[in-house]
Amino acid sequence: MAFSPEYRTYNSASAATSAAVLDAGLRAYMLRVYNWMASGLLLTGVVAYLIAHTGLINAFYPLVETPFGTMARHPSALAMISIFAPLAFVLVLSIGVNKLSVTAAQTLFWLFCATMGASLTNIFLIYTAESIVRVFFITAGTFAAMSIWGYTTRTDLSRMGSFLLMGLFGIIIASVVNIFLRSDGLQFAISIIGVVVFTGLTAYDTQRIKATYIQYAYAEGTALAAKRSVYDALSLYLNFINLFMLLLQLMGNRRS
Repeated sequence: MAFSPEYRTYNSASAATSAAVLDAGLRAYMLRVYNWMASGLLLTGVVAYLIAHTGLINAFYPLVETPFGTMARHPSALAMISIFAPLAFVLVLSIGVNKLSVTAAQTLFWLFCATMGASLTNIFLIYTAESIVRVFFITAGTFAAMSIWGYTTRTDLSRMGSFLLMGLFGIIIASVVNIFLRSDGLQFAISIIGVVVFTGLTAYDTQRIKATYIQYAYAEGTALAAKRSVYDALSLYLNFINLFMLLLQLMGNRRS
């Protein structure tokens, strides 16, 4: 069956228009995801800083007299709750992302980021402010480079993702074991491997987010896309936070 030149021209123009619309939608969606992630990081940093540099620090890490007669800060029950509470938020967001309303998903994301900030307050007690700022910018540069590569590369990173997830589970198990062993050598190995894992996961998750948007661009409504952008931002946020903490363990200057 032959098609006229006019039909072929129209068909090519239509395909080009569809591709342009999809590309514009993808860029807008990725910008939304990065904005959510950056806003969450900002909230986390503000909460952590305010608690560490105001009287609230006494509610989370009160001064307690040690057996040697000196005073030191120890985590309170509130601090322990703030450390484990983010896990509950992650589970709710991950499992209920399709059942939650857009407002509920966004509210849980903000609460999660604020709680994460409270859980990270102790970094200001352990490390110098200068090293925290330095490691943050190193993390930001590393994250940006890997996210850009994940977005632009034509290499399929799905196989790498499987190994990275296995490495992540290995890190979690090793970290639990080291709670009892208290081995500096094992902790150093965990930090090194963790940096590699979360650096790779940044690229993998970026490519996954891009591929998922392209797959469902025309199949899902505005509300579902809005909720998914929060979940995708959460994935990148967690990669950033974990990479930052691991690099801080390796490169941070401890207070004397």
